[in-house]
Amino acid sequence: MKRYVVIVAGGRGLRMGGEVPKQFRLVGGRPVLMRTVEAFVRAYSDISVVLVLPRDQQDYWQSLCREYDFRVPLQVADGGETRFASVRNGLALIPDEADCVVGVHDGVRPFVTAETIRRCYESAQQQRATVPVVPVVETVRRLLPDGGSRTVAREAYRLVQTPQTFPLAMLKAAYAQPYVPSFTDDASVVERMGLQIHLVDGDRRNIKLTTPEDIMLAEALCRI
Repeated sequence: MKRYVVIVAGGRGLRMGGEVPKQFRLVGGRPVLMRTVEAFVRAYSDISVVLVLPRDQQDYWQSLCREYDFRVPLQVADGGETRFASVRNGLALIPDEADCVVGVHDGVRPFVTAETIRRCYESAQQQRATVPVVPVVETVRRLLPDGGSRTVAREAYRLVQTPQTFPLAMLKAAYAQPYVPSFTDDASVVERMGLQIHLVDGDRRNIKLTTPEDIMLAEALCRI
């Protein structure tokens, strides 16, 4: 079965600080986004990669590819005003093949393991919308309208990661819907069609680099 991944790297990195968008920051001496792409190639050497980048960052990406001798073949799609629009632009570059699985992954999750990637794709091959998750380990409190708060059962919650994987026809149909603000990830888009989401085990190393503290953790992960 043919496999694709749409890697979304449209962020400006405002919470990270600095002038370089977080997907281009160096971690272990290598740009984050290159590490992310390479994680999927390690899992499936024949996977087809679609990279979604803002148009004004694409020349910089090409310069980084030359500087770091990055030769993984991929297609580049223009980023949109929202994540929804960016994913839809990436999907537009994938032919409408019936027997095909596609994953959508955050460009700033460079430490996703081959085991997690394969687990997600193997589940989606069973015609399931699949999301990797990890348990909540902290105590969780719900904010109440009166200004108070209440502890909730953390066993009933999971933290969502990527890649979120789907049969291609299912995901394309979902992204043909009009955008609504409640679309926070691909699973929420698919759920709006009334479909069930299947959960598989994620990995705590699969962190999303959002803050300067995350970069410090990423450097430590590179040394493991």
